[in-house]
This record gives sequence, structure tokens and C-alpha cells, in this order.
Amino acid sequence: MDKSIQSFKKDIATLRTGRANTSMLDTIKIDVYGQLMPIDQLATVSVPEARLISIQVWDKANTNLIESTIQKSELGINPQIDGQIIRLRIPDLTEERRKDLIKVLKNMGEKGKISIRNIRREANEELKKKLKEKTISEDENKNYEKNIQKLTDTNIENIEKILTEKEKEISQI
Repeated sequence: MDKSIQSFKKDIATLRTGRANTSMLDTIKIDVYGQLMPIDQLATVSVPEARLISIQVWDKANTNLIESTIQKSELGINPQIDGQIIRLRIPDLTEERRKDLIKVLKNMGEKGKISIRNIRREANEELKKKLKEKTISEDENKNYEKNIQKLTDTNIENIEKILTEKEKEISQI
């Protein structure tokens, strides 16, 4: 369940808010040297200002590849090239874009909750097997089921808290 929450946090970090964040580029892979590589393996990525991401490309031949991949991505940002430096200006979010991002965020949250519930289901199925094999008693089974449910509830609450914080961040002007 902890891995599901970590994965959820990683996913929502890629959502674009009004501020520049290097994790926005984590999902973008560049087709270079015969394989897909993340930008941070081809360049130094930094945030010199609140609304600017700077990408210092190490190999000049990769500059145009990175630029075209960023343009094709769903970030909706137009890169500016200055030699081997690519600058990404993060525009202010419109109200409509904020609402779209909140919808995407809620979908991600629901997926995170579903993965936690799937883990609960798998754990309960494992308990049933052990009960059939008589390796645990009825009482132990009930206690384990209660503990699994408590863990599930706690982790779903954690996802809700993370969702609320990210929604506030997106809604800020």
C-alpha cells in the first residue's frame, strides 16, 4: 500500500500547477541513441525562477530532439532554444485549465484508491486460503481482516489528504 501511495505522489507531481517544477518533465522520454531516455539523463534540468524551467543539454545534437518531444507532449508549453539551453516558460493557468487539471487529479486519486483496495482484496484472499488450509484459526482470521481494513482506511485517508493539498495548489492564483 505504501508503494501505491508513493506511485500516486509521483504521478500527481507531474501535474502542471502555476509554478515551475522539474518533475513535470518526468513522464517525457526522448528517443535518442536507439532507446527512450528521460530528459534528466540528457541534460541538467533546473528551476532558476518560479515560472521557468531551464534545460542545459549536454550534447548539442539532442537539443532539437528534446524540443520537439516537449512540444508534442501534453504539457502545453512551447520551448525556447538558446544554443544548448532550452527554456520552458510556465504560463499562468486559466480557470478552465485549472478545472481540467482538478478532474485529472481526481481520476489519479481514484486509481490510487483502487490499487489500495485491490491490495486489500488480495490480502483477504490469502487469509481465506490460510483458513482453508487450517494454518490460522477463525479468530486470527477476523483479527487480520480488521487490521487489513484499518490499513486500507488509513491509506485511503492519506490519498484524500494528498488530493486536497494538490487541489488547493492548483486552485491558487
